[in-house]
Amino acid sequence: MKKQAGFTLVELVVVIAVLGILAATALPRFVNVQSNARVAAMQGLAASMRSAANMSRAAWIANGGTGTTILMDGTQTVNVTDKGYPQSTQAGIGAALQSLDDASFKPTWGTSGVDNATFASATSATCTLTYNPTTGVVDTANLTKDKCGGN
Repeated sequence: MKKQAGFTLVELVVVIAVLGILAATALPRFVNVQSNARVAAMQGLAASMRSAANMSRAAWIANGGTGTTILMDGTQTVNVTDKGYPQSTQAGIGAALQSLDDASFKPTWGTSGVDNATFASATSATCTLTYNPTTGVVDTANLTKDKCGGN
């Protein structure tokens, strides 16, 4: 007689049950990692915006503290406010950043250049930061796991 090889039904059920338990415990951890990643990406954008605003203001001051535009890196024209910070427009803070991944961040530009600009995560509309062109401050109060965890 030939001996049959294979798994019994009980062994298969036990393996499926163990895999189900592992999946149930791993899923919340995976969701938490996504939330942390969104927060970290937005914090990276906030840090870049702070640096761009400070560099723009420094260039404006170095040029005498007058004018409505500055030149960054010798080629990039940036529209600035009367305080030297980039305006809240594409030609202001958008140009100062020089490269903005529009697939990851959705900007809502200020209409007059001195209104605040808001940047939202592409995957979570409540995960936002706000740029104030009057002071160069980037408000990150909405960068929490609660606000960045949902879709």
